[in-house]
Amino acid sequence: MSRALILVLDSLGIGHAPDAQSFGDQGADTLFHIAEACAKGLCDTQTRKGPLAMPHLDTLGLGMAAKTSGGALPPGFTVTLPQGAYGCAREISPGKDTPSGHWEIAGSPADFAFGYFPQSEPAIPDDLVAALLREGNLPGILGRVHASGTAILEELGDEHVRSGKPILYTSVDSVLQIAAHEESFGRERLYELCVSARRLCDPLKIGRIIARPFLGHSPSTYQRTPYRKDFSLPPPDGSIFDCAQQAGRAIVSIGKIADIFAHRNTGSVVKGQHDMDLFTKTIETLHTLPDGGLIFANYVDLDTDFGHRRNVAGYAAGLERFDARIPELLAALKPGDLCVLTADHGNDPTWSGTDHTREHVPIVAFGPDITPRALGVRGTFADIGASVAHHLGLSPTRAGTAWQKDQ
Repeated sequence: MSRALILVLDSLGIGHAPDAQSFGDQGADTLFHIAEACAKGLCDTQTRKGPLAMPHLDTLGLGMAAKTSGGALPPGFTVTLPQGAYGCAREISPGKDTPSGHWEIAGSPADFAFGYFPQSEPAIPDDLVAALLREGNLPGILGRVHASGTAILEELGDEHVRSGKPILYTSVDSVLQIAAHEESFGRERLYELCVSARRLCDPLKIGRIIARPFLGHSPSTYQRTPYRKDFSLPPPDGSIFDCAQQAGRAIVSIGKIADIFAHRNTGSVVKGQHDMDLFTKTIETLHTLPDGGLIFANYVDLDTDFGHRRNVAGYAAGLERFDARIPELLAALKPGDLCVLTADHGNDPTWSGTDHTREHVPIVAFGPDITPRALGVRGTFADIGASVAHHLGLSPTRAGTAWQKDQ
């Protein structure tokens, strides 16, 4: 029996989607613009120099996936006859958020529009704040604005530690983030507050409540810890997780996947400190995954550490670190296995602002028995979940067309 992996390189878009103009993203192209900057020497640092070097994923089809989307190979990519199946996909869900992207990848696109907090100040409404104060027995709340997560810690961290008032902030995403010091406020208390916030924000259709614990003793030392936790709206029915659970298959969720899917049928959960730690745990999990099993992994550092911070050189270095470990993955795959590498949206670090970008995502499908071929431009991310379900012999996902049925 076959096994399957879905690996999400969070935010690795490969060219603006057909409806990008309505999102203000016409012309965005995360991978191409990073590769272009590297080719011009704009990403040279003490630790990396020269053109973007991703030889392993290029060989498997990432460059040709980008060409399928935008019409040209990104600078530094040369392989035109890949060893894997390749293409790109557009999103049909109404947004460019992490939950909607992942749900659609899994074969169950969002069937509603997410809610967002207004750009006005305060951005977080009074009635929500009053309810949180009451349920959390809090002395007050700080922030209530659109903000960078690192900047707001520098600005309000000292006051939070003195007063015990948690820091609330949002962004252009459908999200409410709550930051609190792990020692003075308590990590478990922060999680409990986020559970209340999740319930209170359900009527507003806010996609995620994110707990942001941090440590440190001054604005220059405050740093978010690895114990972030996302509290998501539940996904629509009919995902690859639902199909695998119904069939009694082994399921492993790596990174923040289980949080994104509200822990519904997400199986065993594996967390890690950073992307390279998570990749190591992906390989370890693959060594023990039984026949018929599913791994769904998210690697978020590219998005949070580099995309949102518009750090082009950091993003390039992160891509190269990931690519360098692909041989380990290839060595761990068994005959019959399918691995699909993709993304959930774009986050072009050369673009204006700090928002995600509405882009095509890559599809690079490979394994010992996977026939190299062009998959074209898929009409929905859901074709990924549908194809993985078909490969595993599961019932069809709610949406999507398996590319195995193209021929």
